[in-house]
Amino acid sequence: MARVRLIVVSNRGPVAFERSEGGQIATRRSGGGLATALRGLAAEHDVTWIASAITEADRELAELLGGQTREVEVARDATARLSLIAHDPRAYDRFYHTVANPLLWFVHHQLGAPTGAPTSGRALSTVWDQGYAAVNERFADAVVAELGAAPDALVVFHDYHLYLAPALVRRRVPEAALAHVVHVPWLPAEAWSGLPAAVRREIHEGVLANDLVVFQTERWRVNFLRCCAVFTAARVDESAGSVRLAGRQALARARAVSVDPAELAALAASPPVETEAAALRGSRPEKLILRVDRADPAKNIVRGFAAYALLLARHPELLGRVGMLALLHPSRQAVLDYAEYEAAIRSHAEALNARFARGSWQPLRLRIEDNVAAALAAYREYDVLLANSVYDGMNLVVKEGPLLNERSGVVVLSENAGAFEELAAHVVGINPFDVSEQADALLRALCMDAEERLRRGTAICRHTKRYNASAWGRWHVRELRAAPAGRGRRIQGGV
Repeated sequence: MARVRLIVVSNRGPVAFERSEGGQIATRRSGGGLATALRGLAAEHDVTWIASAITEADRELAELLGGQTREVEVARDATARLSLIAHDPRAYDRFYHTVANPLLWFVHHQLGAPTGAPTSGRALSTVWDQGYAAVNERFADAVVAELGAAPDALVVFHDYHLYLAPALVRRRVPEAALAHVVHVPWLPAEAWSGLPAAVRREIHEGVLANDLVVFQTERWRVNFLRCCAVFTAARVDESAGSVRLAGRQALARARAVSVDPAELAALAASPPVETEAAALRGSRPEKLILRVDRADPAKNIVRGFAAYALLLARHPELLGRVGMLALLHPSRQAVLDYAEYEAAIRSHAEALNARFARGSWQPLRLRIEDNVAAALAAYREYDVLLANSVYDGMNLVVKEGPLLNERSGVVVLSENAGAFEELAAHVVGINPFDVSEQADALLRALCMDAEERLRRGTAICRHTKRYNASAWGRWHVRELRAAPAGRGRRIQGGV
C-alpha cells in the first residue's frame, strides 16, 4: 500500500514526556492498548499525531513548541510528528475527570452512575460545555490547522474522548476524509438512559460526521446503528451498515484491534523482563493463575478474586499448589469510584490471603504498580490467564499473553470482552457476573490436558499473528479511502 498522510487524533499520545534526573525532558512510551495498536501506522504512513499535553513535561514542551510538531520515535524504526495541545487546566479537568472518565466510561461499560457525576440539569450542562465540548473544540482547531497544510490527509479520531470533534471539523472543512475508531463497547440504547436526550443526540450526531466509524466487534457495531435510529433523525440501513443524516452518509464497520507480535517479542527480551522472569520462576507455585489489568471497575477484579476463593473452598486439594498473581496498573485515582475500587481490591486480597494462607504459601499476590516488565515476564509463566471484564472493548492482554507464554497456558475470557468474538473457539468462556461459573472455568482450565492446552494456545497465536496491528492499520486506511461518502461528498436523497 502506498504511503499516505495520516492525522491521528487521540487524548493520549504515543509517548509521554517527563523530567530526567538531570533535568532534561525525556520521552517514554505511553501504555494502554490504544497507543500500542496505533504505533504500527507510523511504520507505514506519514503520521502527524495530535494529543493532549498530560504530564507537566508535556505542557512545558507544548509551550516551547508553540503549535509546531516534534518528531518522536513511536515504535522500532518508526517515527511520527507529535502535536501537543495544552488545554486550560480547569476545562481539561472537567473533560477528563467528570465527563469522559467516569461518566462516559461508565455508560459504555454499564457500570451505573458514578459517584457524584452530574447526569442532568445545569451541573451537567456546565461541565459538558466548559469541559468536554471545550476540549473537543481545541482538538478540532488543531486538526483544521493540520488540514490547512495537508488537505489530502486522512483524519482518524480515537475513542470516547472525542465524540464532538468530527462534527466541528466537518463544519469547517466539509471535504475532509474523517474516520473514528471506537475502542470501547457500544451498548444498546437503554444503557444510555442516564444521559439527557440532548447529550445522547449530540454524541451520536458528532460520530456520524465521520465518513467511516469502526468498532471492535460486530456486536458493538450493530448496537451503534440501532442507537442512531433511536437518538437521531438518521436513516439507518442496518444490513448495509450505513447511516444517512443531513445529506451525508457514514459507514459503520467492525474490525478488531490487535498487537505487534514482533515488537512485543523484542520488548519481552529486554534485561528488565529477564530479571522479573527469573524472580517469578523462583517463587511460582505449581500452577499459576495470572491477571494483568488496570485497577478499573470494568475489569471485574473483585469478582474474579471471589471466583478464585470459591475455587479454593470447593477444592482444598489445590491449597498450596495453585497461586494467583494479579498485576494491576493504577488507574484514574483522581476519580472517586476508581480510588474506592482500588481500596476494595486491596481489602478483598487481604481477606482471601487471611482465609486460605498455609505456612509459607500465599494464595494471592497483588501488585498495583506501573510495571510493564513484570507483566511481560508473567505472560511467560502463567498456566491460566483470567480476563473476566464486565464489558471490554477488546482486551489486548489475551492476545499478548499467548504470544509470550511458555507453558501452553489457557485463557479464561469474559463473553463480554471484545476479543471473545474472535477467540471464542480457543478460550474458556465465562459469564462475568456468575462467580460460580468462573470458579468452574478456572478448574477446567487448570485440569485441561496438555494436548488441548497446546492446541488452544497455538490457535490464538496463529490468529493474532495473521490479524496483527499492521494488518489492522492497513485495513483502516483502505476502508477510509474507499468510503462512498469520503471527501465529504453528499448523498442524494439523504435525510
